[in-house]
Amino acid sequence: MARPTLLLLTAGVAGLAAVANAATIATGAQDNSANTTRLGNAITQDMNDRDAAAARRKRGLDLREQAAKAASARLAADMEARKKQDEAQQQGPAGTPGAPGAPNPADSQFDELARIYQAMKPKAAAVVFEQLDMEVQMKVAQRMRERSTAMIMAAMTPKGAATLSMAMARRNAGHPQAQPQAGARPAGPPTAARR
Repeated sequence: MARPTLLLLTAGVAGLAAVANAATIATGAQDNSANTTRLGNAITQDMNDRDAAAARRKRGLDLREQAAKAASARLAADMEARKKQDEAQQQGPAGTPGAPGAPNPADSQFDELARIYQAMKPKAAAVVFEQLDMEVQMKVAQRMRERSTAMIMAAMTPKGAATLSMAMARRNAGHPQAQPQAGARPAGPPTAARR
């Protein structure tokens, strides 16, 4: 029996090695595609999660925008209704200024200003309050709570507090029945003006 030559053995081994390498490369490519797919799936899942979160945020912003538009429309409708109501009251016989029981639009403005100044810090309110016309200062101060008026007058300059106190005293002296509680208001502020 003839022995295989070394060259023949080497060629056979090389052929087997080539087939084995080809098989390894083929299975390795499949494994790499599987690894890439897992990694790709993780990335895709992460991107989907981010897209879903962005969609939720956008939906929330859209809902807030719709709510803001609805609130704005309600406010505009309310303002229009109030304006029409005020016009109707002014045109009607009970809406004439000075009619008993008729709300005066100017009085509601002073009531609104009184609420605003009461909500402010006394020092900040005093700075602005002193810049107002004396008639406006008196009307607003008479509609404020006594404590709020006293705190604002205490933060005013002594000259401004004294002027307002004197104007309120003169007005209250001229209308004692119209302002039964007004006599107690000027008692606190003159001491604040002396500071």
